[in-house]
Amino acid sequence: MAYTLITANRNYSSWSLRPWVLMKALGIPFADRLEPFTKPDNYEDFRRFSPTGQVPLLIDGDRKIADSLGITLYLAERHPGVWPAQEDALIFAQGAVAEMHGGFGHLRSDCTMNVGVRVTPKPMSEGLRRNVVRVRELFETGLARFGGPWLAGAEFSAADAFYAPVAYRIRTYGLDVGKGQAWVDHILAHPAMLEWEAAALAEDWREASHEEELAAAGAITADYRRQGLGVADQPRSS
Repeated sequence: MAYTLITANRNYSSWSLRPWVLMKALGIPFADRLEPFTKPDNYEDFRRFSPTGQVPLLIDGDRKIADSLGITLYLAERHPGVWPAQEDALIFAQGAVAEMHGGFGHLRSDCTMNVGVRVTPKPMSEGLRRNVVRVRELFETGLARFGGPWLAGAEFSAADAFYAPVAYRIRTYGLDVGKGQAWVDHILAHPAMLEWEAAALAEDWREASHEEELAAAGAITADYRRQGLGVADQPRSS
């Protein structure tokens, strides 16, 4: 079975991270193809290979499976371990994935993902405060009910993959998730996450609109990314 997974910049692309880390953690082999964000709107460029004009995209033969959730559901039909086997854990994991896929808008917009930096955030909006409270509640509930170290029990599942970008956000902005920090520390130390982070730190290009979102989120206190190309000197999408 020869999959190709198309993703975007390691620093920025939270939606790409979900299926990438899921497949890595479960040992599902794939060809890793990077199509970087090179401008604020990449739709026309990405339409050359993706029917939605977006990433991530999974290619399986002549099939193209779009969206992180669509990819997860496709893989779950073909590979064990995407969902927990125990029923209560399965229900929890599927609910958590659906909630992340369709919600947490303030967390996404106010705390844009950027793996290689640390930020002192601006004062929280009420919407962001509620999102962080819910994330903390979800993490603490999963760990307490199913015993950890993963959100739905002893094994990595899609629930962990879908909240993996949140772990980076929590670290970048210093968000308080209470006892859920144990899960954050655990997933950040996973070999797949360390591989993703190393690639993010090695990126030496910047995309202007993503950098503007980062600047709007607060004061950058540390930038561990490789210094190189500026926002105007982007690599061409292949």
